[in-house]
Parts: sequence; C-alpha cells; structure tokens
Amino acid sequence: MLKARIAVIGAGLMGHGIAQVFAVAGHDVTIYDSIAASRDSAKARILANLKDLGDDQSAVERVRPAADLADAVRDADYVVEAVLEDLPLKQRLFVEIEKHVPPDTILASNTSVIPITSIMDGLRDRSRALGTHWWNPPYLVPLVEVIATQWTSVKAIDWTVALHQAAGKMPVRVIKDVPGFVGNRLQHALWREAIALVEHGICDAETVDTVVKASFGRRLAVLGPLENADLVGTDLTLSIHRTVLPAIEHRAGPSPYLEALVAQGKLGFKSGEGFRKWSAQEQAGLRTKVVQHLKNARISEN
Repeated sequence: MLKARIAVIGAGLMGHGIAQVFAVAGHDVTIYDSIAASRDSAKARILANLKDLGDDQSAVERVRPAADLADAVRDADYVVEAVLEDLPLKQRLFVEIEKHVPPDTILASNTSVIPITSIMDGLRDRSRALGTHWWNPPYLVPLVEVIATQWTSVKAIDWTVALHQAAGKMPVRVIKDVPGFVGNRLQHALWREAIALVEHGICDAETVDTVVKASFGRRLAVLGPLENADLVGTDLTLSIHRTVLPAIEHRAGPSPYLEALVAQGKLGFKSGEGFRKWSAQEQAGLRTKVVQHLKNARISEN
C-alpha cells in the first residue's frame, strides 16, 4: 500500500475534506491554517463527517493540526494547498513552503480555475509542482483533475495519480495547463448559456434548471458528452452544430445580467436571492438533497 506523509494547507471547506480522504486511506496528515479557529475545529469537522458517512472514526487520529507552516510541511512527501482563490497569496505561500520541504516533496495546488503555471512560476524547482483539482465535497465527489505544467516531471504526475487512486479517488490527467482545466471549463460553458437564456427572456431560471435536470442531466452520470456525440453520430452532431452554435452565447466576458445581480446584492443563498429567491428552508432542503444524492452515488459505486 502506498504510504505517504501528507500536508494540507488550508483547513476550510475543501482542506479538511481532503485531509479526511487521505487519513481514511491510512496516511498521516498534517493540516495547517493561519486562522486558528479553522485549524482548531478541523478534527471535529472531520469526525462529524466520518460519523455521518459510517467511515472508520479512528482515521481522525491520523490528522494533526499544526500552528506553524514550516512545522506542517517539514517532513511531508506531498503538500496540497487549499486556500482562498487569490493568486498572489498562493504564489507567496508556495515560495515559503519550498523553503521548508525536502527536495523531492511534491507540491500541489487545489485551485479551481487559476493556471498552475501562474501559481508555481516563482519556485526554484518547478518540476515537482502540479495541480490537483478536487470537487466539493471532497469525500463524496470522486474526481481529481491532476494538471501538468510545461515544467512538471512525468514522475511527479505518475506518483500523484497513484497516490489518489490508492485513496479511492478517480484521478484524470490534464495534459495542458489552461484556466479552469477540464471540469470547470465545461461547467461554466453551460452556465454561460443558462444565464443567457434568462437574460434574453427565452425562459426563466426555474425552467433552465428543470430542463437540465429532467433531460440530458439524467444521462450525464453514465453518458459523457463525447460518448453521446458518438452514440447519435458525429454527422448528426455536425448538422446540429451548424444550426445552433451561431446562436449560442459567445461573448468573451461575464454576462451583464450576472454583473447586475451582483451589483444589486442578489448573491444567491448568501442574500436569499440570486437568479431565484431562496428561503432558509428552501436552501436547507436543496443542500440536503444534493448531499444525499452524492451519498447514494457513493454507496452504489462501492
């Protein structure tokens, strides 16, 4: 069994979940956060998750919170960063981490969209730096995108893929480092068109969500878009694209409709209204529904 010393930097929503996955897989995990409250509550949050999932609760004993960054990473075989999506912050963090880790330690960022090349540009040894984009919640969504830069060694990628496979994840190799990688480019291409449909008065937000959930969304777990294109035929796909692609939203920047919502303080669940209005009860119900769906998928996969 692959055994490694893991350091997780950031104990928030993603960080504590990543630490949990590695601890359940039998690795010793150190978790660091500059915010004491996040760091000190990490083990309690992990334990609550383990109880909820019916996983081995003793795994939490393999997690050690650290109040000092250098102490957290000093003996690590693998460091994964899961802090705020702030490029200068991530850049400074990795420069500091590199001062304290052994020469063969792999350095990974869990950024959702920022190019890994930008984050790791200031390192002395960029051959060991890469991206590992997990999805929320990390202990329920299997995918991890492993992103190489032009500097990343094949050995570093192979080892990282093996580490995540052994932890029960589903790693995929992203060969070229681009903003958003694969998953978020696909997801936000859909969101852009979804917003445009509402913006141009074609339908309301509830209709958009219903159409996705009650049609092609039902197939997506077992039928990817390119599998679907092959299933119906590339000739039919080409014919459809000749008609529909010229009419699909293609502006380079964000939607003015989305910008207006934010300017008006309509921030979704945070404010009770975004594209739709949300009561506290409706918010709780949707969150519960999503988590239960992911739990059921996890059970069926096992």
